[in-house]
Amino acid sequence: MLKTGIYVDAENIKMSGGYGMRYDVLVDLADSGTSTMLRANCYLAEDRERTGKDPEYRQKVYFYHNILRQCGFKIIKKYVRRYKDEEGNVTTKANADMDLAIDALLQARNLDKIILVTGDGDFIRLVTALQNMGCRVEVIGFHNVSHELREAADAYLSGFLIPGLLPIQADNQDEDGEWQRGTVANFNPDRGFGFFRYFIRKNNGLSAKTVFFHLSKSTLDGDYYFQDTHRIFEFQIVNNPANDNRSEAWNIRLVKEN
Repeated sequence: MLKTGIYVDAENIKMSGGYGMRYDVLVDLADSGTSTMLRANCYLAEDRERTGKDPEYRQKVYFYHNILRQCGFKIIKKYVRRYKDEEGNVTTKANADMDLAIDALLQARNLDKIILVTGDGDFIRLVTALQNMGCRVEVIGFHNVSHELREAADAYLSGFLIPGLLPIQADNQDEDGEWQRGTVANFNPDRGFGFFRYFIRKNNGLSAKTVFFHLSKSTLDGDYYFQDTHRIFEFQIVNNPANDNRSEAWNIRLVKEN
């Protein structure tokens, strides 16, 4: 069993499309059939000035923190600091990158695998250092993920593609069929059909599956979207009664960029 640690750069994730991420799903990934979670740290910012003055905000923030603790995460806070320049302009700062890097390096001595949840390219050197210590480093991010960070990691997976990690806001709640996110596995532009590749969760981690799609079930104009294998789509998997109840992807749409 691989001893695994999770390190979440919460502020980066929140600003890059991962707001509302399910931390319990991260724990399930680390506690798969081949690994067990040994450490789980979440690095986030707290505005003490606002929590002191705004009871509603304070209740919301602390409720969120309690949920993370219940999922097994240790919370490492970086308090917001405000700086005023000579012209009176106020800027805020609450960067926990150094805290995350130091903790990961110290704790990596007891770990085999590290899941780094961020898209920040500032962590490239940390990834290399952890690998040199013998750890496997996997990166999970959403939008605006550093290309160099993806290449430095042993594996990269978009958080959008991990089932349940970020709930899908379905437009057609009353229709039958499960919603999934996936990428194009192959596409025939002449005939207007192809296959999406998506993941399902199993006891031993993630398992890839494919499903047929046709452009007639897309909400998008044109087929050029489907010729990019990096684009992420949302779709509903339904059994088509007109085609021997074969599973197909309907109501196809793009994941929105933030």
